[in-house]
Amino acid sequence: MSYTQAIFYEIFVQSFADSNGDGIGDINGMTAKLDYLQELGITAVWLMPICPSPSYHKYDVTNYYSVHPDYGTLDDFKNFVHHAHARGIKVIIDFVINHTSSQHPWFLNARTGIHAKYRDYYIWADKEHVAEQIAKKETSANSDNIRQWHRVGTKESTAQYYYGFFNSDMPDLNHDNPAVRNEVYAIGKFWLSEVGVDGFRMDAAKHIFPDDRAADTHAFWKAFRAQMQSVKPDAYLIGEVWSDARSASPYAAGFSSLFNFDLAQSILESVDKRQQKAAAVVGNSYKISEGQRLVDIINESAPWFKAHNEHFAEASFLSNHDQNRTASALGGKADKIKLAACILFTLPGIPFIYYGEELGMLGIKPDEHIREPMLWDEIERDTYRTRWTTPRYSTDETVVPATQQMTDSNSMYSLYKQLIALKKTALFSLGAIESLPLTGGNILAFSRRLGEMHALVYHNLSAKKTSITIPVGYREAFVRGKVKISDDVLTLGARASLVLTTP
Repeated sequence: MSYTQAIFYEIFVQSFADSNGDGIGDINGMTAKLDYLQELGITAVWLMPICPSPSYHKYDVTNYYSVHPDYGTLDDFKNFVHHAHARGIKVIIDFVINHTSSQHPWFLNARTGIHAKYRDYYIWADKEHVAEQIAKKETSANSDNIRQWHRVGTKESTAQYYYGFFNSDMPDLNHDNPAVRNEVYAIGKFWLSEVGVDGFRMDAAKHIFPDDRAADTHAFWKAFRAQMQSVKPDAYLIGEVWSDARSASPYAAGFSSLFNFDLAQSILESVDKRQQKAAAVVGNSYKISEGQRLVDIINESAPWFKAHNEHFAEASFLSNHDQNRTASALGGKADKIKLAACILFTLPGIPFIYYGEELGMLGIKPDEHIREPMLWDEIERDTYRTRWTTPRYSTDETVVPATQQMTDSNSMYSLYKQLIALKKTALFSLGAIESLPLTGGNILAFSRRLGEMHALVYHNLSAKKTSITIPVGYREAFVRGKVKISDDVLTLGARASLVLTTP
């Protein structure tokens, strides 16, 4: 399978499917739901961290060579990978190498003194250096922590501080140390060659070195990619770089894909004007006010990434485990939620679906409430629903469960299934995009072209019926909402979408 035609599905294992009744999602639960993913049209999954960790989210790892016991065993995971592959589904996992847990054996040793075996696996400074550095720390899109230096020791005169960009429970690894880099390479190769995963989503990819050493971070990822491809040439590596597209583009040298945060925010802005203020949160340099600018973002930024990696493929999404869920960001309005999905799947890019997005699951930060349990069936019959947290937003009163949506042709699930099928075609996964000239400002219109194949795409961004003149000689390939074509006049109902293709 070419990753350029992949449909990814992000899973938080803890919330997804519970196979043993302990209330916590697990690997065997995921295995039991592979048929669901295959039926939806998913061809690849990204799993949030699965290694042992003291936290519920597991982004602070204590053992890189094992699976958290709440989730199962390494053999359970190998079985999951085997059955996923049998269904044509690739598996990538979160690989957290910016930092470890403060309870990792390396750090427990390192904190014992300056001569400890693993001391140089982490970053240390004395009080005078820390005093200068504290003033430099600012909040960012993926960290609201303002203190990156943390003290170890009780005597002020002898205490040293360690660096932890996110918080004191997550001490940063010292990647200037060749021994650390070799540890990271060995871990990655273990999961690729011994376990059989197909690649990694690299967490906090921007923060391997401080921002003023961005060039060193770019070089680090290029070397990491070469090491991973030495054992699996087609390993898929996707990086989390919270930045505007131009600043993120040099990272493409080390990755197969990067998440397009600009595009994600801009889709939401186009659908819901209330989202425009949120653009600054992810450093969006465009401040979109018209949907048509979406096409400009894609065509303007693509050469920046290709200059660093000719095989680079952008990753598109609407929301993920770090952001308010799409349905909540759009006020729970079904027509807006469906329109956002229609835009996502008709634009270029490898789409990533956050689990439950296909059901319209809701969620607003703090993080636990954007990672609530998946709703498989009505609660009295839902033997796979997890109970590790009490949901505030995605409940039986607010979200129709999967079993019911799968039999409803007008459901969010059915729309996603249609869009996924459309996206998997060569034209919509590989084709180029160009704006279509329009006189009105409420229609997002563009073409997709691949060789002799050609499509026209129209999305009504407004709550009002809109009519425009269109070319003739095309056939309807996808319709959502109220759509009418009379000769060369297209009338789109409120937030309706239409895809026309050559016969």
